Amino acid sequence: MTKVKSAEFVMSNSDVAKCPKNRIPEYAFIGRSNVGKSSLINMLTDRKSLAKTSGRPGKTQLINHFIINEEWYLVDLPGYGYARVSKTSKKKFQKFITNYFEQRQQLVSAFVLVDIRHKPQPIDLEFMQYLGENGIPFGIVFTKADKLKPNAIDNHVDDYCKELLKTWEEIPPYFITSSSKKIGQDDVLDFINNTNEEIEALKNQ
Repeated sequence: MTKVKSAEFVMSNSDVAKCPKNRIPEYAFIGRSNVGKSSLINMLTDRKSLAKTSGRPGKTQLINHFIINEEWYLVDLPGYGYARVSKTSKKKFQKFITNYFEQRQQLVSAFVLVDIRHKPQPIDLEFMQYLGENGIPFGIVFTKADKLKPNAIDNHVDDYCKELLKTWEEIPPYFITSSSKKIGQDDVLDFINNTNEEIEALKNQ
């Protein structure tokens, strides 16, 4: 079981070139506005307000780096779609989001957050398609699992898998989470920890 012993804010910016220069592995969290990203980050790190939660979607408007256990960066990215911001602002967000994914060599994996209460949404599927086309590894984090009964969770995950298998050969790793019930915390953190161990092992070969 992986635990977060330390979680520190490092920096916020909108320019990939200004992101931290060290070669520490990064894991980027992204999803539609209002998917529960800040709550998930706070739940994963056992901190009440590491990421700012807000009733107003689209609050994260920068690339935010947090150093976890002095070992890896958790990167909190702006939500895509439906944020209450001007079109010019939204274009700017999308541009630095794509810049981040296409230029950031330290990125090990993205986590695409999806609200499990809804059927597969075109905007989420399009974003996953974009990551796939650009060769960016990602996992899917289903949020708000406490809002559904177990059968409904299974059905909604199945819907996603069926949809993805229309264009993908295999399903990316996925995680069922609930921030309020702390469901999925170990699964996500163990995945990151195991991936980091694999990276270290490869370095030492």
